Amino acid sequence: MSYNTPKQIVEIVNDVAKSKAYTSVPKTLVLAFLAGAYIAIGGLLAIIIGGGVPGIAESNPGIQKFLMGAAFPIGLMLCAIAGADLFTGNTAYFIPPLMSKKISVSLLLRNWTLVYAGNFIGAIFVAYFMVTLTGIFSSSPWLETIYNIADSKTSASFLQVFLKGIGANWLVALAMWLAYASKDITGKILGIWFPVMAFVAIGFEHSIANMFFIPAAIFNGASVTWYDFFIHNLIPATLGNIVGGSGLVGLIYFYIYND
Repeated sequence: MSYNTPKQIVEIVNDVAKSKAYTSVPKTLVLAFLAGAYIAIGGLLAIIIGGGVPGIAESNPGIQKFLMGAAFPIGLMLCAIAGADLFTGNTAYFIPPLMSKKISVSLLLRNWTLVYAGNFIGAIFVAYFMVTLTGIFSSSPWLETIYNIADSKTSASFLQVFLKGIGANWLVALAMWLAYASKDITGKILGIWFPVMAFVAIGFEHSIANMFFIPAAIFNGASVTWYDFFIHNLIPATLGNIVGGSGLVGLIYFYIYND
């Protein structure tokens, strides 16, 4: 068979999670830094392309959202193929081995905490050193685009961001599920591209992507504050991501395919 079946995918993510759970702290942090940076690079490309067409955004906003969605998946492709440790994917991977008692809650929490911190550092690194200090967002229309993104993401209610967080990681975790279904690079790229494009175009909330988008706006002079970022976006988005990845992907597929 040229691809892995859904049951085989659950077996694969069991092995992936067990490997990640026992990776050393320094290597976990480096892999997490890379993942945060890769997702930030995807966000940067999405803004350069999707934010660079203000005329299309005004006359046909759906096309502009699609362009952003079409560019963003490069970040997850780099994580999946080159290798990196992304918090949102791990929320799904760790549930099957946890439920089957192959790893402990403490190992899960250790990995999630380290990876979340490393993702944050990687995303902030790109936002400040690769974007702000280079002036990439310093002119129109990209500056206005990043301001608008930050304002929009921090002005929604807690419940709205939480629910959008569920939707985002439902699709991101499924993208990784599809990547593990494939046995070749082309299949992994296609499996990742469609769900990730969809979540970005729809406007769902991905906590690690937002670690790039909103700080980049703050670094470039947006009126949004760090309090706004953490309280009004990052916390509800993260909680929603955990529910979407662990509940709607990891737990459901464990229930279906666990022997």
